[in-house]
Amino acid sequence: MKSNYKFSNLCGTVYKQGNVIFTPDGNSILSPVGNRVSAFDLVNNKSRTFAFENRRNVTALALSPDSNILVSVDEDGRALLVNFRRGTVLHHFNLKRPVNDIQFSPNGKFITVTHDAHIQVWRTPNHLLREFAPFVLHRTCTGHHDDVTSITWSADSRFFISTSRDMTARLYTLDPLEDYRPKTFAGHRDVLLKAYFSKDSKIIYTISRDGAVFEWRQKPKDRAGDDSDSDENMVDADAPTGENAIALTRWGIAQRHFFNQAHTKVTCTTWHAASNLLVVGFSTGVFGLWEMPSFTNIHTLSISQEKITSVAINPSGEWLAFGAKKLGQLLVWEWQSESYVLKQQGHYFDMNTLSFSGDGQSVATGGDDGKIKVWNTNSGFCFVTFSEHTAAVSTVEFAKQGQVLFSASLDGTVRAFDLIRYRNFRTFTSPSPIQFSSLAVDPSGEIVAAGSNDSFEVFMWSVQTGKLLDVLTGHEGPISALAFSPTGNTLVSASWDKSVRLWNVFGRGARAIEPFMMNSEVLALAFRPDGKELAASTLDGQITFWDLENSRQTSVIEGRKDISGGRKVDDRVTAANSASGKSFNSLAYTADGSCLIGGGNSKYVLIYDVREGVMLKKFQISENLSLDGTEEYLDSRKVTEAGPVELIDDRGDESDLEDRLDKTLPGASKGDLSKRKYRPEARTKAVRFSPTGRSWAAASTEGLLIYSLDETIAFDPLDLDIDLTPQSVLTVLNRKEYLKALVMAFRLNEKHLIQRCFESIPPPDIRLNAGQLPILYVPNMLRFVANYLETSPHMEFGLLWANALLLAHGRHLRDRSGEFASVFRALQKGITDFQMSIARTSDDNTSTLTYLLDQSRIRREVIQMEVS
Repeated sequence: MKSNYKFSNLCGTVYKQGNVIFTPDGNSILSPVGNRVSAFDLVNNKSRTFAFENRRNVTALALSPDSNILVSVDEDGRALLVNFRRGTVLHHFNLKRPVNDIQFSPNGKFITVTHDAHIQVWRTPNHLLREFAPFVLHRTCTGHHDDVTSITWSADSRFFISTSRDMTARLYTLDPLEDYRPKTFAGHRDVLLKAYFSKDSKIIYTISRDGAVFEWRQKPKDRAGDDSDSDENMVDADAPTGENAIALTRWGIAQRHFFNQAHTKVTCTTWHAASNLLVVGFSTGVFGLWEMPSFTNIHTLSISQEKITSVAINPSGEWLAFGAKKLGQLLVWEWQSESYVLKQQGHYFDMNTLSFSGDGQSVATGGDDGKIKVWNTNSGFCFVTFSEHTAAVSTVEFAKQGQVLFSASLDGTVRAFDLIRYRNFRTFTSPSPIQFSSLAVDPSGEIVAAGSNDSFEVFMWSVQTGKLLDVLTGHEGPISALAFSPTGNTLVSASWDKSVRLWNVFGRGARAIEPFMMNSEVLALAFRPDGKELAASTLDGQITFWDLENSRQTSVIEGRKDISGGRKVDDRVTAANSASGKSFNSLAYTADGSCLIGGGNSKYVLIYDVREGVMLKKFQISENLSLDGTEEYLDSRKVTEAGPVELIDDRGDESDLEDRLDKTLPGASKGDLSKRKYRPEARTKAVRFSPTGRSWAAASTEGLLIYSLDETIAFDPLDLDIDLTPQSVLTVLNRKEYLKALVMAFRLNEKHLIQRCFESIPPPDIRLNAGQLPILYVPNMLRFVANYLETSPHMEFGLLWANALLLAHGRHLRDRSGEFASVFRALQKGITDFQMSIARTSDDNTSTLTYLLDQSRIRREVIQMEVS
């Protein structure tokens, strides 16, 4: 089996903190998600997460006007210079201070960065070259007495204005100007958040946190010597002209405006110069649009229950993007039609579990917030959220057949959800209130079983009637895992009592076969797809394999040293000697049963070869130093007399009162964990392979991580010889020897060559070529057709190939259905995609088709009347 999986996407987390920005074309939005950056394509309804990682959580993003360079800065001020189009890191750079704002000049030649009370101006590096020291400092601007909060450039890229916590704004020039001292804009009574230039640069607006907007204009000539500010209307008489007009203007306050929002503060703002629109987000979750300079309120709406931390507007001024840090929300609002373009939110707390649907189209996740979210694997978006549970969701499971999703929760209920009508159609409960920790659904989808934490029992219900069928007793500890055999006649339960029990649930009475005893507490179970082998992980880090036909143990994998890694901030021992995080709490087989994937309370996910018992690949799910457990060695310089620096509570230093307050309950299990400061840990709660075998997913602290096979770089020929070259393949193709060219392309395993040969075959010749294709290449051909159906507009061509291949080689494929299960699922996924797109197109055009049919019928009737 191939193990060259690489990071593909991050679902389940859409926004963490920092600023959201639109791309210059206005079609996509960039959002910081932990120490990564996600791009959401609003036109094509797709999301992708870049593979590069910052050292810590990203706090500031900036994209050059030509969309070539992306700069992401983390909490420590370490920046990554990225080629945006390729997603490749060009350079690492340390700015040495936390950054509040970073901005490209409109001409893209300079980058301004806040540096405590200073502003640094850097020359923009070349995005095509890898230079030794690409960052060159142009100049450093001083003058503020407190941290700078924002920077805004003028349209001509010659001036920029900065705002600061010292309640002033200052106007600087890019290049030194003779006899020029930076102009100071004072008069506000609270921290200044932003300052903006009008389109013609004759007006400057400054916005403070207390809701005041000051409008600055050229002072009249007769009052040039008067330094007192006034609200009287000012005129632009004798205004300076030329390229230095902004610097030579004597600025004064022309108007003072106030938002007058009771008991609220301004948290973020943005400005659209072309339409003079000021967008403001407030701490109550309300945002508003004001037209300047008349200060006319156009639009006000409450979009969140928590404060809005970031706002952006696209270049056309139609879409507004909002990020809410506390809830992890990302919203895109079209204010003219008053409709959502995008509304996404991740799990509020940790993600506990995940499950792939049978066709691999969807993946469901359950979290500590009691919500179940279903994500589309192609787009990366959540399309439905179920919030019926009132406590943490412990397990979710798709039925093998049909569009049904089951979930078990600590609120004492097991629920069944209909994914066609999006409703909870069954709720299963036990005779006495207990917490359910595990769940299993039989292959037919008619029986659902759940294990309890409290009574150590397994409950079984009928899905059709909702009645409790049986209660299985015998375990002496909490039930940690349940699984039905793929053949459907055996239920396996694992418990903390160091045993695994097999139940014959469809016999005359659910009788337990003699239990398998383990050396330690059992944490997870997994069945091989053929149902003949069972894998169980225990607390001592072992994975034990059992042959169910002979009821004997076949092998053991010692995974304790493989999965251990990462030292927490408050650990007194090294990572190697730590007892925590050295076991697997989730296991899953690949579709062909040859490999096993496992994850636990550490930063690693591992893939093992089952037959050889060796580790094939180790994946580190995160390198984010903002998470606990990602470092192997701790820095002694960060240990003080009061303990580690990371655990010292610095809430009292926050600027907003609501951020300074500690609302957590003493002894609460989520929040402060009875410590002075809570840091999330890098760990994996669940891992699952996609039914297609092309990807796997992990429910981690960062969100839902998806890894896919990397076939873009690896040269993996099937049967290579010296005469087999791309040129020889094209020569054969030009002679119209289609089958020979196709086989040669498969031997080279170059995707673009395969596609070219594939699309060159005329439709009438498809059946002949499919029948003569050597059996060795049939699985590869089917998988290629499945991918082709997903990505190509030539639907009928792909369906003709799928039909011809199944007709010609159906018997061979059926006899080896287990071996080719992942290929069949990939093909099913492609055909289902096509079916859904056809159904959607037909539904959208029903009225048009009805009208055309009616017109055709009326025309025939008219012709008949004329003839008669």
